[in-house]
Amino acid sequence: MYSLPLRDNARLGPLEIWHAEEFAAHLDRAREHIRPWVGAGFVTDDLDGARATLRRYAERQAGDGARVFGIWLDGTLVGGVMFVDFDADFGSCEIGCWLEPAAEGHGLITEACRALLDWAFTSRGLHRAEWHCRADNERSSAVAERLGMTLEGVRREYWPYGGTRHDKQMWGILAPEWRTRRQ
Repeated sequence: MYSLPLRDNARLGPLEIWHAEEFAAHLDRAREHIRPWVGAGFVTDDLDGARATLRRYAERQAGDGARVFGIWLDGTLVGGVMFVDFDADFGSCEIGCWLEPAAEGHGLITEACRALLDWAFTSRGLHRAEWHCRADNERSSAVAERLGMTLEGVRREYWPYGGTRHDKQMWGILAPEWRTRRQ
């Protein structure tokens, strides 16, 4: 229905239930690459799981909560960004992302996250946005830095994956900081 251009050959748009087959095919290409970095409930293994994930986000969006957006490169879904958490009453959100290997290095995630932050701070009037990632996820930390976020803390051994507990970084940016950066 609508999309936002990120680059000449890339666009950002809502990722909805009717995209389930495309989302499942995308996860087949991305699953092992993103599995260590995103929540286990997001990385589904089949079409029913993909549909259930998109349904959860649709239900949360209907309640003015979390929402998910896809990134299409040359017409193919290659990743996305989301409001992992969105609380208009509290004035805060958490954004997250994922991307398949073939789409890395084009600045798509940074541009898509800028669009989310602009909307959250400008259109919705939120005051704070957060970014959480494993401390050893250098690509994710670099996005947070490019967005002007401040590393606010580390939760030690918070993130279990593969029998090991990993540290989790927590980044944040406030609306006044975002507005200053965007001017």
